[in-house]
Amino acid sequence: MKPQWMAAVAVIGAVSMGGCVVSNSKYQDAVAETEAAKTELATTRAQKSALEQQVKTLKELNVKFGNEAQAANDELERIQHGRDKERSSIDARTKELEDRVKQLTTQNRAIRGEYEDAKRHNETLKSLVARYQKELKERAVPGALSPSTTAPSLPPAAMPPSSGAATPPASGMMNVNKASAGDMVLVLGIPKDVAERIVSNRPYKVKGELVAKNVLPKETFDMIRERITVSP
Repeated sequence: MKPQWMAAVAVIGAVSMGGCVVSNSKYQDAVAETEAAKTELATTRAQKSALEQQVKTLKELNVKFGNEAQAANDELERIQHGRDKERSSIDARTKELEDRVKQLTTQNRAIRGEYEDAKRHNETLKSLVARYQKELKERAVPGALSPSTTAPSLPPAAMPPSSGAATPPASGMMNVNKASAGDMVLVLGIPKDVAERIVSNRPYKVKGELVAKNVLPKETFDMIRERITVSP
């Protein structure tokens, strides 16, 4: 369209300079083409301006999206780093708990074994106490046992640990000046702390000193007084 506009201008110039007679219709066509060219030029400039504005907007959006993409990528890396750190912490805690469970399992087995041993030992002691009590009852009945009858022997594994004190005499009387605390617990059926208190307050000249020295309560003394002796 630019050549047409230039041609129209050239025609108008030629008319003005040369004084040539040009028909009115041609002149009007040239003016119309000139106006059309101006209009088209304005339209082209407006389109160019619009395109430049669009390009500018696209550049701004590109920068904005680039910044958002970078921020999203940074956040993703932060989340991944935190996840890896948390996973490492969880793995370490899990390993620690597994080791603790193994340790507790081993301790539980050991305690269970000790419990079974104590249970077997307790059964042995119960059997031994029952045998002693039966023997004492039989000795308490006149004529139940002849003087030559001795107490049944026990296997070494069933015998309670002794501190070296003498065993109960054949008469069934226990000398509290000589018997061990363990023997008094088994034969007299008194608590261990009471038996140890009897041992720690020796010697006794008469049985009544057990009450006089506050070693035994009167009720306990009355229960065992017929089965004990303080003879040298």
